[in-house]
Parts: sequence; structure tokens; C-alpha cells
Amino acid sequence: MGEIVSLDELAANVRDGMSLALPIDHSGVAMAATAAIIARRPRNLHIICMPTSGIQADMLIGEGLAATVETSAVTLGEAGAAPRFTEAARSGAFRLMEATCPATLAGLIAGQKGVPFMPIRGIIGSDLMKARPDWAVINNPFAPDDSIVVVPAICPDVSLFHAPEADRFGNVRIGRNTELATMAYASKATLVTVERIIETSLLADEQSAAGVLPALYVTAIAQVTQGAWPLGLWGEYEADTAEIARYARMAKSQDGFAAYMQGFVQRLKAVA
Repeated sequence: MGEIVSLDELAANVRDGMSLALPIDHSGVAMAATAAIIARRPRNLHIICMPTSGIQADMLIGEGLAATVETSAVTLGEAGAAPRFTEAARSGAFRLMEATCPATLAGLIAGQKGVPFMPIRGIIGSDLMKARPDWAVINNPFAPDDSIVVVPAICPDVSLFHAPEADRFGNVRIGRNTELATMAYASKATLVTVERIIETSLLADEQSAAGVLPALYVTAIAQVTQGAWPLGLWGEYEADTAEIARYARMAKSQDGFAAYMQGFVQRLKAVA
């Protein structure tokens, strides 16, 4: 539980055909780990964005590692559309499972609770029901005239995120980003990179312990300074907007993307 390993050892846990859950950009994205995963080239991944993603998913898609992408959106925010996602979606290079943020989170909660599905409002009548044959409409058993959508449980093989710190016992500080805990609870394995590892237990302080993911739900931890770059990390550093914009420009073409990724993987492997 919460074993402290090298970045390459952590990345080795992501293997061909696995489902990989990724957090939204502001929750803590493990970009250095993404570079290490790309270097190992696992194939046919099922990328699950919780509930959206940006440059991280775009890179994995651009590298041809994604067979399925389950998401509400993939975007670079102020830098514009995610170019590799956009092109691959148009060409049918992967299976796209369109979703909504509430539906994705509901499926994850079902996975956390060990139940087969979760009911959700607000989807009946939308085109999403046509795009998602795995979602169903049932009668509310407590109000027979009430129809409701149920979405299947999401149980990722692996969840991956970056956090400010862990302790030597394997506990990880996630602060108010409780969706990271939900990801970990629902997943078979949870991989975390952190800025630092401290010697004292993060669970020792009663006031801050509620913002800590216990080691019981953590598979492996690797220490990587600036491990979310070029994205930011709450409480630590801001996103490098100039670098994200540079990626957006270069990734518009396959050659430009390949050139960017060569430098990106080498840079982040060097600091690991």
C-alpha cells in the first residue's frame, strides 16, 4: 500500500488494454508520469476523463495509445481546441464515448460504492441517449410514472494523478479535491506522483487529515518535482500558459506534434 517507487516503475503499472482514469486539469495532473507512460507505449488504452481532460489526454491520443476515450470534453482551455483529439475524433481513430460531467461522476460513484449503476436526471430527450447505448431508461421503483436514466458503474483499472505531498507511510494529501479520492476508491490501482515526501504522517493532524487519501487506497507513489508541468498544481505553482500555447500551435500538425513530444518526453525523463 502506497509503495514509494521510481517514476519508471510507477509507469510500468499501466499496461496494454487497461482503462486509465485522468483528473480534470485543476485537480492535479501527473504530466511527468504521462511522459513516462508514453515512453513505455502501452496500447489500446481506455482513457476515462474525470470528467474532462486537456493536454494530458491529447498527448496520449496523439501518440496513438488510446483505443477508447470516455469524456465530456477534451480542450486546452484558453489555448483553444485539443488538436490531436479533434483530428483523431474526426478520423475515427478511436472509439468516442460521449458523456456529461454529472453522468461520468455518477458512474464513478457507483464504482466506489460497488453497485452496478447510478440513477441520474436531465439526460432523457437528449442526443446523448442515442450515442450511449450502455445508458438505460428505467421506471423509478418508488414512483412508477417517473422515468430515470441509469449509467453503469465506472471501475477503472488505474487512476493517475499528481499531488503536493505524500508521507513515507503512503498517505497522500489531496486537499479539497475529493473527486481524487472517489477515483481511488473506484479503481483497482491508484498511481500518484508528488512534489515531495515527508517523514511525518499526514494523518496525524486531526484538522488536516480529512484532506488526505489513506495509503490503503494508493498503489504506488513517485516523487517528481514540477510533476504537473506545464499544467499547474493547486497551492504550489501556476500553469505555464506560454508552454501550453506553444503545444497548441505545434500539435496542429502531426509533424509538429511529434517534434514537441520528443522534447517533452526527454525533458520530463531528465527531471524524474
